[in-house]
Amino acid sequence: MNITLKYPLFKAKIKKQKNQTYIFDEIRKKWLVLSPEEWVRQHLINYLINHKNYPVNFISIEKELILNNIKKRYDVVIYNKQLIPKILIECKAPYIELNTGVIEQALRYNLVLKANYVMITNGVSDLIFNNLNQTLPLPEYSEINTE
Repeated sequence: MNITLKYPLFKAKIKKQKNQTYIFDEIRKKWLVLSPEEWVRQHLINYLINHKNYPVNFISIEKELILNNIKKRYDVVIYNKQLIPKILIECKAPYIELNTGVIEQALRYNLVLKANYVMITNGVSDLIFNNLNQTLPLPEYSEINTE
């Protein structure tokens, strides 16, 4: 994908198969269809692990949650060592505007998860909230693990 993101470049494992492009997810250990949103998610995950020191074992990707009796899937959740959700991250494709609708989607998911931080990203820009106040930057893992 020729989309310039704010996250550092990394050596992504990419393959083509039957006119479809795939990227290997190092956390889930499987090949995924390389959509623009997945491109953002994989860059973000690499950034969290290799630049912000988030342990792989405490990163959860695309898991189901139940919101008002409806099954939903969050993009990324970071847990502390006590397995308490600390950061909820909603990823969008680079061409998706980070508007009120995206913020509201993440906040709805957080009604269930109750993470301290909510982040939305399209890989080009990020918005990070702590208790509904916009904050910057994304905390180091050591900061969220002391709470």
